[in-house]
Amino acid sequence: MKRLDYNIFIGLNKNFVKHSGVISNISTDIITVSLKGNMNCEACNAKSACGISESNSKEISIQNPHRSFQLNEEVDVLMQKELGLKAVFWAYVFPFIIMFTMLIISSFFLKEWIAGLMSLIVLIPYYLMLHFFNNSFERTFRISIIKNKE
Repeated sequence: MKRLDYNIFIGLNKNFVKHSGVISNISTDIITVSLKGNMNCEACNAKSACGISESNSKEISIQNPHRSFQLNEEVDVLMQKELGLKAVFWAYVFPFIIMFTMLIISSFFLKEWIAGLMSLIVLIPYYLMLHFFNNSFERTFRISIIKNKE
């Protein structure tokens, strides 16, 4: 995990999505950060697809190899914008494509209600596969935290 400090972040601000939060739990290698409601969510085009904008408080777990953070410390959680779009694709867009394709194809051969049921059932193995490859997604969707200077 690449360690970012605040000065580097200022120069890279266009490429990252930032959420403020407070460290709520620290274990050996994992930090749990409670995210605050973000004012940037109001102006975001993807807020309807983002789970963070729907609620005032969310928790996120982040790997902590540096162990330089303390409990109740205010931090900023950073993620690359392009990774956010990838996450939306794998969580919402691709399952919709699978479901819709299954509905169209199965409606030619089966009754409507069975085709609808089949299109919903096809999502079960998809989300089980996502759960199975959870470690791979965690390596791909790296989230960093920096100490809040404000």
